Amino acid sequence: MTKKILLVLTGADSLTLADGSAHPTGYWVEEAAASHRTFRAAGVEVDIATPGGVTPTADPGSRAGQDDLVAYLDGLGAALTKPLDLAAVSLDGYDAIYLPGGHGPMTDLATDKHLAALLTAALAQDKVIGALCHGLAGLLSAGNAFAGRRLTVFTDAEERQALGENTPWWLETELRERGAVIEIGEPWSNTVVVDGKLVTGQNPQSTVDTAKAVLAKLA
Repeated sequence: MTKKILLVLTGADSLTLADGSAHPTGYWVEEAAASHRTFRAAGVEVDIATPGGVTPTADPGSRAGQDDLVAYLDGLGAALTKPLDLAAVSLDGYDAIYLPGGHGPMTDLATDKHLAALLTAALAQDKVIGALCHGLAGLLSAGNAFAGRRLTVFTDAEERQALGENTPWWLETELRERGAVIEIGEPWSNTVVVDGKLVTGQNPQSTVDTAKAVLAKLA
């Protein structure tokens, strides 16, 4: 039977920084496109969902030098521009849920009650959960459900090189405070952590290996 993944993208197009200014953002092109392409190349079906079913916005900073991946996403057509509404999605029929990053998830997925319900169901049903970079902000929607789990995430050290001290909150720190066991590599290293059926990647450099680790769990 063909495996099926629910790929959840942020619907946000900005992040309010510590100084109150709006930082244009969205999903990270490489993380969404390379993950999706890796899954499809392995014969896995992929559905895309966003909060409210809104058309997701690519982070402007993630488009540069990624013409091939931008073209790949454009080729998805309505699957990307008219995604499923998270509120209307059931995990029935899906073998995994996957959360790419970009800073957008810090705005919406971190507190999305519908994502929380899906993640809680995935844990209860022992389905594969994959999350990459800032996509791990989505895990926070489920409260302390990932306390005690081993995972990696876009690190505070990397964030200081990205948004710097204007970061509104620190994802690595927040996950640690929720009880997660954080295992990180050097900044911008390809780092993937697998804990049971929870697969996490640290940053965009980890995208393809994170997706491949998810596929290995689905095999």
